[in-house]
Amino acid sequence: MKGFTHLNNSISGWQILNQSFYQRGSVLQIAKDLLGKLLVTTFNGQLTAARIVETEAYNGVVDKASHAYNGRRTARTEIMYAPGGTAYVYLCYGIHHLFNVVTNIENIPHAVLIRAAEPVEGETVMLQRMGRQKADFSITRGPGNVSRALGIATKHTGLSLLEGDIFIADDGFVIKKAEILATPRIGVDYAGADSALPYRFIIQGNPYVSGKKVKLAAPYK
Repeated sequence: MKGFTHLNNSISGWQILNQSFYQRGSVLQIAKDLLGKLLVTTFNGQLTAARIVETEAYNGVVDKASHAYNGRRTARTEIMYAPGGTAYVYLCYGIHHLFNVVTNIENIPHAVLIRAAEPVEGETVMLQRMGRQKADFSITRGPGNVSRALGIATKHTGLSLLEGDIFIADDGFVIKKAEILATPRIGVDYAGADSALPYRFIIQGNPYVSGKKVKLAAPYK
């Protein structure tokens, strides 16, 4: 696949997630299953990869926290109605580029926000993009930092995640079920009762997970 062109041997054994992974009906299950997978970019021949450790699910037209709530369709959110396996990147506060994975079949606007990840490959490149000299846990903690470190921007919205310069891969990493916690999402107080839904998934104890100390967390069932 195009995304593997000119990459080093570190990608040996990685399997790009296929469309059937993304087109399942449960956005919650997909958000959970993305934990431990590798978010990979190969822009300008530079490989960067980070293991996903925190996600948030957005359940389309019935979810008041979703950009597509009540069937809303705008120039920005139209990409949410694309087939699962498509990138949705939007600008938050005019500064942060937030990377989301569109899921489900065409015209069902489910999406998963990638909130945090742990660097695996290309940390030097990530630091250059971040304008930093030394790495710490904040380099890919929080959705804005994830995108910045991996070189993802709004210009990449609409790209397929099935091949090319941005994709998500499985390298065989396994997370124990007990290590996965479900919590309310962060920063969606505007969604009323839906802000309390346990739609955020984290790997317990991972230092790259964003937000304050986890509250109202429970093992994912």
